[in-house]
Amino acid sequence: MGTQSTGWSAGARGGSAGDYGLMRAAFAGSGTSFTEFLADYNPEYLPGRRAASLGAPGAALPFDAPHGTTIVALTFPGGVLMAGDRRATAGNVIASREIEKVFQADEYSAVGIAGTAGLALEMVRLFQVELEHYEKIEGTTLSLDGKANRLATMIRGNLGLAMQGLAVVPLYAGYDLETAQGRIFSYDPVGGQYEEHGFHTVGSGSVYARGALKKLYRADFDATGAVTAALQALYDAADDDSATGGPDLTRRIYPVIGVVTEDGYHRLPEAEIAELVQEIVDARHRRPDGPNAQLV
Repeated sequence: MGTQSTGWSAGARGGSAGDYGLMRAAFAGSGTSFTEFLADYNPEYLPGRRAASLGAPGAALPFDAPHGTTIVALTFPGGVLMAGDRRATAGNVIASREIEKVFQADEYSAVGIAGTAGLALEMVRLFQVELEHYEKIEGTTLSLDGKANRLATMIRGNLGLAMQGLAVVPLYAGYDLETAQGRIFSYDPVGGQYEEHGFHTVGSGSVYARGALKKLYRADFDATGAVTAALQALYDAADDDSATGGPDLTRRIYPVIGVVTEDGYHRLPEAEIAELVQEIVDARHRRPDGPNAQLV
């Protein structure tokens, strides 16, 4: 079908020749990966391509980039949840008390970020577009394993920046429609991908959060029990890690929690989280070290 019959020209649609070139490239067999299309057409927009401007690999950076921590994920019968604290730090300074680190990746999955906050947020947005692009091109969604693999590929593209101290370490979780269960995937800074079972944590407070979950986690949790355990784990992480922010009752700043089930992704309302947080804080006044496995 020729240009004359379709009316597809830069002038006809009011766009520039450059816009038309971009449109043609997008539909000229670039595949299902938006990241690969961007690498071919405008590679400077990819986070990992900016490494050269920051100096030689391994060289000390002339600034403290804000970092985000801590993320926890738990599976429960019928789904999976992800929770993140709200603090970002730059060196010994609190850069933000309200940063959000848990996001909806697509209808059936969530992604949490730890590491260099700015790059991590950019990678999340690119990952969201990557999944949506695949769905629009193919008319169907990727499998959960396929989505996890795509995220690993994007992290490997950030290797140059990771070697300069600007690492991004996400946590990915979703509901697998094929197996009807929640699953969790962790990554290392160079793109290694690992499936976790039961629960997992990332970030500077992850050691303390994981220690709490070892005692609190139960395979038969309902959604409310899983949320409570996640909040307890974040509370313990904030208790021992200065980079992790605890619940701020004065400012009404609470962790972000996303739950994924067969019904899709659902972000818990702040009012519901606030009620659970208040119960936990009240209980900590009686027992500062927190509950044991029988008292979640």
